Amino acid sequence: MYSVAAFGEMIADRIRTDAYVRALRQTVRPDADTVVLDLGTGTGILALISCQCGARRVYAVDTSGAVQVAREAIRDNGFADRVVVIQNRSTEIALPERADVIVSDLRGVLPPLGSNIGSLIDARDRFLATGGSLIPQFDRIYAAVVELPTQHEKMLAPWTAEPLGLNLRSGLRFVQNSWVKLRVPASQLLSPPGMWAELDYASLQTTRVHGTGELPIHRKGVANGLLLWFETELSPGIGFSSAPGSPEVVYGQAFFPWPETVPVRDNDVVAFDIRADFVRDDYVWTWNSEVQRGSNRRVDARFHQSTFLGSPLSEESLAKRSPRRVPGLNNDGAIVRDVLERMGTGASLGEIARVLHQDHPARFRSWQDALDFASDISSRYGG
Repeated sequence: MYSVAAFGEMIADRIRTDAYVRALRQTVRPDADTVVLDLGTGTGILALISCQCGARRVYAVDTSGAVQVAREAIRDNGFADRVVVIQNRSTEIALPERADVIVSDLRGVLPPLGSNIGSLIDARDRFLATGGSLIPQFDRIYAAVVELPTQHEKMLAPWTAEPLGLNLRSGLRFVQNSWVKLRVPASQLLSPPGMWAELDYASLQTTRVHGTGELPIHRKGVANGLLLWFETELSPGIGFSSAPGSPEVVYGQAFFPWPETVPVRDNDVVAFDIRADFVRDDYVWTWNSEVQRGSNRRVDARFHQSTFLGSPLSEESLAKRSPRRVPGLNNDGAIVRDVLERMGTGASLGEIARVLHQDHPARFRSWQDALDFASDISSRYGG
C-alpha cells in the first residue's frame, strides 16, 4: 500500500503524469458524456485530470486511506458533483453504470504487483462499456544481461565476508533469490534488451506472466544477473519507459541477481525463462538463466532461482501449512471470531469494544485499544 508521500512522488514525476494527462485528453471527450473509472485512485490525481478533460462522472476507487486526500482535493477543485469516491476493493463493488474509460497505474517497479492485474481484469470485464478504452493499453516488459559488480558484491558481502569472524552463509540463498529495485545506466548492459512479456490489457485473461528469450552478449564483461523494466503505451502514440538510458521515471528497474558472477564475451548468449505467479496476495518470481558459449552454444553456467526460496520458512511455519494439520484458534483468533459474530448481530463497534475490553483486559488495556482492534476487523470484513 502506497503512503501519501509515495503518491506525491508519483505525481511529481512529470514524465509519467504528463503522459497520463495527454492520454486522458485524447480519450475523454467532453461532448461524449464520458464516464471514467479511476482504478487505484490514491490521492485522486487521475480522477481530477479526468474531470478537467470533461468527464461527466468519475468513479474513484481505492482501498488506501489516501482517498481522504482525494476527497478533499476533489472538493477543493470544485468537482464534488462529478466524482464518486469509493474506499473498497474494486472486486467487491458494483457501479450503477458502465465506464467508457478505465484508467489506472497499478504498477510497482514492474507491472506484476500484488492483486493489481487481477483487479484490472475484473474491472475490465464487469465495468468497461462496449467499445470503451483502457489506459494503459499495453505494458511491455524487457530483460537484459547486466554488469553490476558493486551492487552484486554489496548484496552478498554481509553473508560471505564472515563479519566479526562469524559464518553467516546460511542467509546467502535468501538474498540470492531476491530481486531489488535499482537505477542503472545503459552503459552497464551487456546485451541488447529482449522483450520478456507483453500485457495487452484488452485481452489479458490471467494474472500469470511467463516468457522466454535469448540475449546475445554484445561486449566483453562480467555478468551479474538480469535487469528488467517496462515501457507502456497508455493510448495510441502516448507512453513512457523505465528503461536504462531513458529519462528517469519513478519506477526504476528490477535487478534479478545471479548467485555468482560469470565472465562473458561477444558471441555468448544468455537464455532466460522468467515466470511471475500470483500466489495468495503477491507474486512469486522464478528466473532461470543459461550462459551459452560461442557458436556451438556450450552451456557454461546454469542458474535456477525463485523468490519462493528467498522467503525464510521455518519448520514450524511449514508444519502449519501441512494439509494434515488440524488447526485451532489461538487467543487472537478467538477474539477475531467473537468480533465477527457480534458484527453479525448488529452490534455497534462501541458495543463490541466494550465487551472486548471487559472479557480480555490483558489484551486490551483500554476501551480505545479494543475499539481500534474491532474497527480494523470491521474494515477488512465488514460491509
